[in-house]
Amino acid sequence: MTSTVHIYTDGACSGNPGPGGYGIVMEWVGKPYKKELSEGFLRTTNNRMELLAVIVALEQLKQKHLDVTIFSDSKYVTEAVNKDWITAWKRRRFSNVKNIDLWKRFITLYEQYKPKMVWIKGHNNHPQNERCDQLAVQASQKEKRLIDTGFESQKDTLF
Repeated sequence: MTSTVHIYTDGACSGNPGPGGYGIVMEWVGKPYKKELSEGFLRTTNNRMELLAVIVALEQLKQKHLDVTIFSDSKYVTEAVNKDWITAWKRRRFSNVKNIDLWKRFITLYEQYKPKMVWIKGHNNHPQNERCDQLAVQASQKEKRLIDTGFESQKDTLF
C-alpha cells in the first residue's frame, strides 16, 4: 500500500523583485505527522519563491514510492505541469524560460515522484494555504535571510 503525502506551498515577495520567502506545510495522510518549513531571501521574485517551495518540499521526501499531491496557489507552477509546458521547455532546451535553475531542479524531482499538482485559490480561507502564506511572509521579513544565488546570477539578463 502506498503512503499519501499532501504538500501545501506558497511564496511571498515584497516588491517583485524584493525580499521574499516560501512556506511549506507537509502532511502524511492518515497519520499524525505534519511538518512546516520556511526560508527567507534578501532579493528574489514571487515566481521563484512559489517554485522553490515545491522543490524544497519534494527534497524533504525520504521514501521513493509515495502518492504525492501538491497544492499551490501558483498557476505559474501548477500549469507548467498540468499544461505540460515543461516538456516543451525541455525540448527547446529552456530557451526563453525564466528561472531555468529552479525548473531543472524541479523536473528531476517531478520525474522521480510524479506528484499531482492542484491549483487552489489563494487568500480564500484554505487553512493550509493560509498557514503557508503566513510562513512565507514571516520568512521574507526575518532579519537573517539568504541570498538567492540563482536570481542574482540571472538578473542581469532579466532586467
